[in-house]
Amino acid sequence: MATITIEAVLFDLGGVFTDSPFEAAAKVGDELGADPGRMLEIVFGPYHDDTDHPWHRLERGEIALEAARREIIELGEREGIDSDPYRVLALLAAGGGPRQEVVDSVHRLREAGFRTAIVTNNAREFREAWLSMLPFEELFDVIVDSSAVGMRKPNPEIFHHTLRELGDVAPSRAVFLDDFEGNVRAAIALGLHGIVVESDPAGALAALARLTFDR
Repeated sequence: MATITIEAVLFDLGGVFTDSPFEAAAKVGDELGADPGRMLEIVFGPYHDDTDHPWHRLERGEIALEAARREIIELGEREGIDSDPYRVLALLAAGGGPRQEVVDSVHRLREAGFRTAIVTNNAREFREAWLSMLPFEELFDVIVDSSAVGMRKPNPEIFHHTLRELGDVAPSRAVFLDDFEGNVRAAIALGLHGIVVESDPAGALAALARLTFDR
């Protein structure tokens, strides 16, 4: 069996270090009596793709949060659904803080000499808040915010960009963790090792340890 040599680990932010925005949107839909899957689609668009949905344009830094919000509310109104994304954001804000077990895992990786990166689909308006959540500059060599670089997962270019920023790491020597399976599939298609993070991150962290430390 060939030895896998990993040099870098790329992490998603929401749903990995914090509660999942997808679970929050589904919960809001359920509370409002709307189909949770449809609520997800209206608020976040077809997340397995990179489209002109308002949330996708927001994450690429093309429009402001308030403009995206208005368009998403209008999309919901056409189907009689209250799709105000602020409901989802409020639920996320009320959630717990960073998952300490994930933070601890990053510390172990850093101490062992692995390069680390954050690759987050995010909005300009949220940047100050999430950057204050953790000592990111201490934890990560590279921070890639979709709204700052003008591209978002699952677009292959955001993975290529991150690997270049990490020092031209080969895809086969990198691991990517995300709570959205479509993003993980996109990374795997490029040659990265991919791990889907569930609500309980223990399984994903164990898989990461096998790839990085159990060599």
